[in-house]
Amino acid sequence: MIKKLVIVLIACYAVQIRAQEGTASPYSFYGIGSLKFKGTVENRSMGGLSIYTDSIHVNLKNPAAYAGPNLSLWNNENRPVKFSVSASHSSSNLKADSGEAEVSTTTFDYLALSLPIGDFGVGFGLVPYTSVGYKLEDFNDDALQNRYSGDGGVNRAFLGLGYRITDKLSAGIDLNYNFGNIQNSAIEFVYDDEGRLVQYQTRENNRSDLSGVNFNLGLTYKSMINEKLELQAGLTYSPKSNIASKNQRAFSTITINASTGQEFVVTGFDADLASLGLDETDLTLPSRFSIGGGLGQPRKWFAGLEYTRQNTSEFSNPIVSINNTNFVDASTVALGGFYIPDYNSFSSYWKRVTYRAGLHYENTGLEINDQAINEFGMSFGVGLPVGGVFSNANLGVELGRKGTTDQNLIQENFFNFQISLSLNDRWFEKRKYN
Repeated sequence: MIKKLVIVLIACYAVQIRAQEGTASPYSFYGIGSLKFKGTVENRSMGGLSIYTDSIHVNLKNPAAYAGPNLSLWNNENRPVKFSVSASHSSSNLKADSGEAEVSTTTFDYLALSLPIGDFGVGFGLVPYTSVGYKLEDFNDDALQNRYSGDGGVNRAFLGLGYRITDKLSAGIDLNYNFGNIQNSAIEFVYDDEGRLVQYQTRENNRSDLSGVNFNLGLTYKSMINEKLELQAGLTYSPKSNIASKNQRAFSTITINASTGQEFVVTGFDADLASLGLDETDLTLPSRFSIGGGLGQPRKWFAGLEYTRQNTSEFSNPIVSINNTNFVDASTVALGGFYIPDYNSFSSYWKRVTYRAGLHYENTGLEINDQAINEFGMSFGVGLPVGGVFSNANLGVELGRKGTTDQNLIQENFFNFQISLSLNDRWFEKRKYN
């Protein structure tokens, strides 16, 4: 049953990864969209904490986690092949001084596989990195002045390699190929002297096709400090990089059906971006650094703290200039952990369940009208044993708030539900007899 479900999930993911609208946040209007990838369901259920590594869960944020020790259960000869697939549903209440609105989206989040190769480990997969999805309207004295809409985003295909340097220290590197497109449109509404909407309006359409490569480096450290307590620490660094953007812009005269809102093009022409040197540009992706550590008892509990800094002030997009908007360096603090009552219990299923919780506070690096856009969230989750010895289904919920109603901005109160399957199997086994 699980294998059949995985095949269905993979098929759905392959179809939707190019077309999904993964967010309804008005803040995806800025930059290259809202950051979609925040780790696995297990990470997000612990406030986004990504420093914890083990033998049965994929860690997509630190490539050093692909490597690790073999299992004593398998005579220290191997560790499992790890496969994970995830989907999520998000609903938000958008609150502004002028009113409120409810929006929701359902998307697939990632598909990943990790393979053990001796002291090495290889990981590869596909994740949506950023997402664009907004519909905004600008009013002046109850008269509609402008309408903005956008969709698309950046997807990330990754290939990583981890190496176990010592029993305690591992290092790794991810090669990420970023690709996708962002489309947006803006309509300016014109009125006659009596305040009535004229028949024809002007629409501007933009499209940017994005592609480029960047790297992510990682270290993990694990050591028993006494008979029960284990120290775990992690560090990742992604240097600044560029992605290429091929841009198109078109202007149209349109009419709008008052009943359905459908737009009809009357005339149009393509802008000559080449003459302005804007047909092909480079976008700067900022560098990112994270460090954290924590204590726990193996297969029992863990608690940790992680700090992430992203030099968002390095971001640039030559083709887009938005007034009253500024990018500053971003930072995130995550606190979280898990608890397992008795991982080896035969009498109670619920004692073998992993219970997770966490908090995070994020300065997104976006300032609008001199107002910082911050996010706070709390998360909870469970890891439910299913199928084989190490396989599990992970459920997570996240509650939080992003933005503010100050300076005529929008506050998002969000609820996210995530589900993943983390499947493990032994593919490579030494032959006992010839």
